[in-house]
Amino acid sequence: MDELFMEEALAEARLAGQAGDVPVGAVIVQNGQIVARAHNEKEAGRNAVSHAELLCVEEACRILQRWRLSDCTLYVTMEPCPMCAGALWNARIGRIVFGIKDPVAGACGSVWSFADSPMHWKPETTSGIKAKECKELLSLFFEKRRQENDRRKEDRP
Repeated sequence: MDELFMEEALAEARLAGQAGDVPVGAVIVQNGQIVARAHNEKEAGRNAVSHAELLCVEEACRILQRWRLSDCTLYVTMEPCPMCAGALWNARIGRIVFGIKDPVAGACGSVWSFADSPMHWKPETTSGIKAKECKELLSLFFEKRRQENDRRKEDRP
């Protein structure tokens, strides 16, 4: 089932990339059903906190009409950053499944692990689900962005 739901998160990530945002997507699942989905919207909304995970948690809380998500699993294409990990901790998310690690800002084991902190909530964490697809999506996005930046530099007088 993890692969199936990660594919849904990848679909969200593709939407983010098409809109010019870093292609990260997320879905929240409860009892085998997707209850919320989102993708990065920082560029589109010009809002630094519009990460896929935060938007997804917000939607799940609204739909489920509660803030505790301990019976839910978050699937996200890239390891959550400290801001998102804090929101997941606050929502008491039961499980976090991510595709690729973030060696720069990952807060689920790569750079920092909020699950290993002295906080009382410890979600189960699984990584590496559809990692190849998640990595390719991000790599292609940043390769295209670098090419666009190079073209802009060449066009300058």
